[in-house]
Amino acid sequence: MATVKFPQFKNDKSVLKVEKGLTLLDFARMAEIQISADCNGTGICGKCIVRVSEGEENLNELTLIEKSFNLKEKERLACQAKVISDKSDILLYIKNSGKYEILQSKFDSQLSLSPSYFQKNGYVFKGETMVDTFKGKIYGLAIDIGTTTIVIDLVDMETGKVIKTYANSNPQISYGNDVISRIEYTLVDNKSNGKYLSKKEQTTHLLTLKNLVVDFVNTSIKEFSKEEGKNISQYIYQVVLVGNPTMRNIFFGLDISSLGVIPYEAPDTSSIVSTPSQVGLDINKVATIYGGALIGGHIGSDVVADILVSGMYNKDALSLIIDIGTNGEIVLGNKKRMISASCAAGGAFEGASVSCGLGGIEGAIKEISIYDGRVGYTTIGNKKPVGVCGSGLIDLLAEFLDKNIMSKNARIKKDFYITEDLRLTQDDIFKLITSKSAIKTGWEILLDYYPAKLEDIDKIYLSGGFGNYVNITNGKKIGLIPDVDERKIIKIGNGSLQGAREMLISKERLKLSEEIASRVLHIKTNEIVKDFDYLLVSNMYF
Repeated sequence: MATVKFPQFKNDKSVLKVEKGLTLLDFARMAEIQISADCNGTGICGKCIVRVSEGEENLNELTLIEKSFNLKEKERLACQAKVISDKSDILLYIKNSGKYEILQSKFDSQLSLSPSYFQKNGYVFKGETMVDTFKGKIYGLAIDIGTTTIVIDLVDMETGKVIKTYANSNPQISYGNDVISRIEYTLVDNKSNGKYLSKKEQTTHLLTLKNLVVDFVNTSIKEFSKEEGKNISQYIYQVVLVGNPTMRNIFFGLDISSLGVIPYEAPDTSSIVSTPSQVGLDINKVATIYGGALIGGHIGSDVVADILVSGMYNKDALSLIIDIGTNGEIVLGNKKRMISASCAAGGAFEGASVSCGLGGIEGAIKEISIYDGRVGYTTIGNKKPVGVCGSGLIDLLAEFLDKNIMSKNARIKKDFYITEDLRLTQDDIFKLITSKSAIKTGWEILLDYYPAKLEDIDKIYLSGGFGNYVNITNGKKIGLIPDVDERKIIKIGNGSLQGAREMLISKERLKLSEEIASRVLHIKTNEIVKDFDYLLVSNMYF
């Protein structure tokens, strides 16, 4: 029997029986292999590159779409390579697969411990109720589920210390790089003819996305157990999860269809409390799984966590939070009033949709400079360059402007080669300036709506992986970050994850997060600005 094998990945599904008519992307999804498919398999993004080490004879010829990309020998686009024969085994390697750099928060909070679960007299209590015999440890998981990446902290709830952290790309990336793609996967059968899935099929597709993330968390628990040298699942009594509304609701298997149609709102913004058996997590059966409260629209509990960590909610002075990701979020305010907006930034700054783009994995170029036409760079982990992550892409745009490689109208005369294999095209630049414009337009509109001026802002907090590594000077130069004194700009690292961790070890912080979520007013920028599209276009340029 011929098989399809993924030697890089050692899971129960990494060896599959060959089935004619399926694409290599179909097999990757069946094997629950993390493979970038930003365009959801339409062939537009060119990211689902695989190397066919053996078994090329079983596949169709290169398609016209594949020929338009700079594929090397034995490389195919997984969405275009279809199995037409089962003569022999097919051996596949995912090109853009690597270890993610783990980002913690920049803030060292000194919280008084008051976890929901605690040990007393040889028993584990939740509040006043005895729930279990003490087994020697009380652990919890703090989880930040991003559209592109997932980060998990294993926390000792008796000390508040982080024991281990696990990070990787969100396996749902195989179904598109943004929340709209994931929502469409659960609703639409064929976007071109507007055919919708049946209710039963919608439920099946939603569960597919849910199970990918639940399996991811269960795999992380196994990894933690391996490093600890024993099975730790029975020590885990609480999970606190934050994310945007789509990611949070998928994890709990809740309907996300309303987030994909006007007015783009979740049915319920309140927090969620569930059990391991309901979700499918391999942890102590008496554990609680908590999903943080949402703000509104596409602004979720991850932003609530950012606000919690920044302390904006309790300050007299005005602060601005900018979280640049696939779904950019911005919050402006103080203890009296907070307003927020989401920005459809797309995946450009997360390495998606840009031909040479990559997430924050080892080998991604994170810093770039150009001297006398020569390119200098540093990579994550000091590995051989395999792509460019968001901070490197910002450096490129700023350097292009400085060196007159790019006009103020964002035009370049020809493709720019960073290395022999990595280049930035005019189409890539268009996607980057579109993302930049979405973020800039967002914070400009919030300032106008509040109303406030840039000089009124006391602190600007940059959250997330991109915000942590971006060169502030270059970010200001291209208009992504407000042009203020750099001493006002603070990188808080993974504020979402720290906020989740604070909720995990402090009942008071958890309750406070719910209060914060209810206090923030969500603004739909395209509805309050008459010339929104004009402003968006004008902010694309420099």
